[in-house]
Amino acid sequence: MTDVRPFLKNYDGPPVRLMEVCGTHTAAISKNGIARMLSPAIRLISGPGCPVCVTVTAYIDRLVELSLRPGTVVLTFGDLMRVPGGRMSLNDAKAAGGNVRMVYSPMDALRLAESDPKNTYVFAAVGFETTSAVYAALLEDAESERIGNLKLLTSLKIMPPVIDWVCRNQGGVDGFIAPGHVSVITGCKIYQPLAERYGIPFVVAGFEGGQLLDAIYALVKLRGRPRVMNLYPSAVRENGNEEARRAIRRYFEPCAAAWRGMGTIPGSGLMLRKEYSRFDAGSAGLDEDCNFSPGCLCAKVLTGAISPADCPRFGRLCTPQTPQGACMVSQEGSCYNYYISGRGSK
Repeated sequence: MTDVRPFLKNYDGPPVRLMEVCGTHTAAISKNGIARMLSPAIRLISGPGCPVCVTVTAYIDRLVELSLRPGTVVLTFGDLMRVPGGRMSLNDAKAAGGNVRMVYSPMDALRLAESDPKNTYVFAAVGFETTSAVYAALLEDAESERIGNLKLLTSLKIMPPVIDWVCRNQGGVDGFIAPGHVSVITGCKIYQPLAERYGIPFVVAGFEGGQLLDAIYALVKLRGRPRVMNLYPSAVRENGNEEARRAIRRYFEPCAAAWRGMGTIPGSGLMLRKEYSRFDAGSAGLDEDCNFSPGCLCAKVLTGAISPADCPRFGRLCTPQTPQGACMVSQEGSCYNYYISGRGSK
């Protein structure tokens, strides 16, 4: 296998801006020190692929409201607990008497709801195509086991429409490291229309340091060519996982969705189909977004308009211990990963 590191370190061609969309890729790039292995002419920018980070404050506010409602228990992953809403976070709500529990898997919700039929359990269903398949499996089990006190508050997103938004509105991206986990479900050919529309390459990558370097090398070499390359063939197929996609289609249908910093993007989300509305905890209309902390620039960071280090609060007022926005809260957030790796520190 060719060692691509000398080429990437010594590259002196035209400047190249590459966006990793996936939050797990952002974390892996920081963990492996990838940015320090590249020529200054190759710039990596983080995109809107952290599901917690792109969730708008109205969604957090609804979770807070539900947690304070008698007879309702909100279940969520840990990262979402600290994300500021318009007034407070779920951690704040819990301190104020709200019934909020952290879980490690959506399937934990089944056992909790089954063991406590007097309360309604609401799972904070945040994520992209990957976790949408898990939520479909959760609903299938809830149906088969006749668990009627489990509901979802959904903030589910679809990846291609937001990549299209970035290309149309932000621009300046010469290639994309396509998300590995999402591509396992969707397949890699879904990026071909975007590649052709904007004349840029997409490379599906794994999460090891060498895999990411190979992807960056391929994107630099393919600059200006509308190609899709799959460098993660052990997990990703051209058409993805049809069984998982079929399960998603059974329970969910496309809808407009609100994204932090980008407004409402048509066809970029998933909502429960009408025949499964009994599982919905009130997900419609959650599109308002506001800064809990004035001066937080998460919205610009998410679209690649600025680097985390360009935010005047980064590393000063805003740290993982004192996060001012979602990008510093989530372990997939670009601000969090820039901070813990020292990347872009001033």
